[in-house]
Amino acid sequence: MLFFDPMYFVFVGPPMLVSLWASWRVKSTFHKFQNVGVRSGMTGAQAAAAVARAGGANDITIERVGGFLSDHYDPRSKTLRLSPDVYDGRSISAIAVGAHEAGHAIQHAKAYAWLGFRSQMVPVASIVSNLWIWVIMAGMFMQVPMLVNIGVALFAVVVVLQLVTLPVEFDASNRAKAVLAQSGIVSTADEAQGVSKVLGAAAMTYVAAALTAIATLLYYLMIANRSNRS
Repeated sequence: MLFFDPMYFVFVGPPMLVSLWASWRVKSTFHKFQNVGVRSGMTGAQAAAAVARAGGANDITIERVGGFLSDHYDPRSKTLRLSPDVYDGRSISAIAVGAHEAGHAIQHAKAYAWLGFRSQMVPVASIVSNLWIWVIMAGMFMQVPMLVNIGVALFAVVVVLQLVTLPVEFDASNRAKAVLAQSGIVSTADEAQGVSKVLGAAAMTYVAAALTAIATLLYYLMIANRSNRS
């Protein structure tokens, strides 16, 4: 049932299609504006550093990491890790992504509550994300409804993390766009619009991930209800 139940695709199929579209959109938008320079001539790393300083995050480290769009902020070490296209790029895409990650550093410096909550949840969610499905499968195999319920509850932790991620990501983008405009790093309306499009496309991947997680939770709640009734 867990692998061949048509109802799974009824619940999860539509948001999965949205996720595929969002992934395509963020990549295509990044590539589009990767070829559009900015008047400031800054690299993504330089823009990230400038945005972080302007926002009060003065004690961060910026590193180059491998991969495509592997950019992230590590609050444990106060490190911005930027992919090569962003770290070295002098484009609207590089500026947008670098500034967004700097937005997370500003959140950290300002003790933004949702970022702190997400950081606390990540270790727990990383554990249960590899555990919940096995608990559900064990409960169904042994016909123990309580195990199925526990597995669903564990997955709910993953869903909460996905939901908490949304305000964190949107707020980081808003902080980034505000500082970019105030500091003059982005100096024209076209550049500002390009930054908004890149960050908007990236935001949709988080929205799609949250929708997929919610739909998956609803499916397994249905499975748990069936198990409890049987």
